[in-house]
Amino acid sequence: MRTSSGYDSDDRSTVTFCKTSEGEEQTMTLNILIGGAAGQGIDTTAAIFEKLLKRDGFFVFTSRDFMSRIRGGHNFTLIRFGSETITSHSNRLDALVALDEESITLHLQQLSDQGFILCDSSIETNDPRAIRIDMQKIAKEIGNPRVSGSVAVGALLGLFGLGLKQVRTVLTQFVKEDYIEINRKAVESGFSIVKPRFRAEPGSYGGWMTISGNRALALGALAAGLRFYSAYPMSPSTSIMEYLASNAKKCGVVVEQAEDEIAAVNMAIGASFAGIRAMTGTSGGGFCLQVEALGLAGMAEIPVVIADIQRPGPATGLPTRTEQSDLKFVISAAQGEFPRMVIALRDQKDAFYQTVRAFRIADEYGIPVILLSDQFLADTSSTVEPFLLDGSDVFPNGTSALNLHEQKADIPAGSEYLSYRITEDGISPRLLPGNPSHFAAADSDEHDESGRITESAEVRTQMMDKRMRKLDRLREELQEPEWIGGQKYETLLVGWGSMLGPLTEAVALLNHDYPEKYGALVFGDIFPFPVKRITEMASKASRILNVEQNATGQLAGLLREYTGIECQSGILKYDGREITGEEIASRIREVVI
Repeated sequence: MRTSSGYDSDDRSTVTFCKTSEGEEQTMTLNILIGGAAGQGIDTTAAIFEKLLKRDGFFVFTSRDFMSRIRGGHNFTLIRFGSETITSHSNRLDALVALDEESITLHLQQLSDQGFILCDSSIETNDPRAIRIDMQKIAKEIGNPRVSGSVAVGALLGLFGLGLKQVRTVLTQFVKEDYIEINRKAVESGFSIVKPRFRAEPGSYGGWMTISGNRALALGALAAGLRFYSAYPMSPSTSIMEYLASNAKKCGVVVEQAEDEIAAVNMAIGASFAGIRAMTGTSGGGFCLQVEALGLAGMAEIPVVIADIQRPGPATGLPTRTEQSDLKFVISAAQGEFPRMVIALRDQKDAFYQTVRAFRIADEYGIPVILLSDQFLADTSSTVEPFLLDGSDVFPNGTSALNLHEQKADIPAGSEYLSYRITEDGISPRLLPGNPSHFAAADSDEHDESGRITESAEVRTQMMDKRMRKLDRLREELQEPEWIGGQKYETLLVGWGSMLGPLTEAVALLNHDYPEKYGALVFGDIFPFPVKRITEMASKASRILNVEQNATGQLAGLLREYTGIECQSGILKYDGREITGEEIASRIREVVI
């Protein structure tokens, strides 16, 4: 099953309404779209409103759709909020904040009958749901035409029955000190000229944080002891470098903007060989350039973490859109065979903890670890519980990176250090270069245990077997895919990475109509491929469907390759827009029911 529209949605609303004593609409979940052209302040307006909602205790889920241009085009931000956990965006709108007429034209069909359009009085529309206010005129009267976005924020607070208590505190995070007071007045002005249309009940998430996938990944790297990050700017990975660079001094990290992706990955490998935790980030096109260096890390057994934040390809593709089409590529990238691990990040929480885990695995096994994310997860913000770690999450046995290497080496006095000593589990003792007692070698040619080049057929076989044995041990600590649903399912859905959120909502919607008939498995660890849970769950299902953001069903192909399990059908979307839980449920009803 293939879909092409960026705005497809089920005709069943997941939003339920009731009347308050004052006659206002009340709902558990609301969805707002703020749309306009690049340069109109969409991001700032959305960020301020998002922060105000979170401060009031709401769970907030914010996704962004933007074109690859500095000014013009059509961009929009979706803010979904409520009193309970939200795992997916929705294309059904309760409010449309239109900064230009095009936003109304493009999104009017998504607006619910109970919803409203908020726009400036200069925008022409005959829709009876429109609330047209003089935002630009008010901003000019206050003293600065650029604060019209704050007028819109105030109007939204009033229309949703929210207060002004947190406004000044939140503005200090987004506005320079000299402009806080004028923006506060703009918010209050917008608030005063509207009456509540909805009354949303807040949750208890005020003490949680709202964070994007890329920022969570960057925080995970810092928590894991990152000391060197090198990259070339390539959307949608660039915000990782931006966040690390903005915190580099206080976190003791060197951030290097390399001349290209080839230099970036080789810098990271060199830093790692020298004994510090290093990482590079890119997207699929940049990862293409890094493939030879990936093989170098595999042959030389140098740990390195590489983040591939996927976007549609091939070539330049859609620079600011989302896709899941690099899976098979990263699993087999670089010529020859060598061990690696591929971890698909499923949500913001996963982005943090799996990044920490990636550094530990790379160091412990001496292999490259690839983190697969995508533009949707990278740029989407969600409310999450504060992250917590202990030492064992970061380094085995709570040791530091340097102590770990020295302890593993354990070389008797007077003995030769063998950089590639053949061991039972394939993991060789590791010393850092510069050790006064021993020489630490690394080689991209085939080599013997000491690191010297060899063309011996016997040694070649021994070293290949040694490297590949790492996978045997790695398979023992694989994390099985996350299960969603009950135990009496008939239809099993399978997905990976950022499909976790949409599939969670889809299963809830489907099981609401057809109790316990649906379940889903969502893979995080994806290479080596974990087979235990999928084999067990698939044997109990009447039908299996894969849900993926690519054209060829790459997960279904891996599932067939490693387990022999066939998916009867697939829901594949590859137009650059993330599929929603509502859309998945609607498509499955077409296929199954």
